[in-house]
Amino acid sequence: MANYNKVIMIGNLTRDPQLSYLPSQTPVVEFGLATNRKWRDRDGNQKEETCFVDCRAYGKTAENISKYCKKGRPLMIEGRLTFDQWEAQDGSKRSKHRIFIENFTFVDSRSQDSSGSSAPNDYGNSNPNPAPPKDDDIPF
Repeated sequence: MANYNKVIMIGNLTRDPQLSYLPSQTPVVEFGLATNRKWRDRDGNQKEETCFVDCRAYGKTAENISKYCKKGRPLMIEGRLTFDQWEAQDGSKRSKHRIFIENFTFVDSRSQDSSGSSAPNDYGNSNPNPAPPKDDDIPF
């Protein structure tokens, strides 16, 4: 049987990303993401539900999310769903699903955050305002 585990979400950060480092000095960032769903019920009443998901990223992705993202910022993430299990201090078994982020893209067109630092439009583009092409570079 074939298996496929891919998650794509767009939502808002529920808290500032928390950057830490593994003993191997690999950066790891954790944050929450919230998505909203609105609909009308049979009686025509407006309904809304919010889904909260914990997210984790490693390496350069973790550093970029930590550097450019703050609580409330919209973000599109791609990754895979993981299932964590552990034993709490009181001895009870605990578990939760988490998204392991493989790629992300900034959703808003904000070019500066509140600290004044310039943020790229997506994780692979460090120049959000490239120079327009010269007339002789246009192919038509």
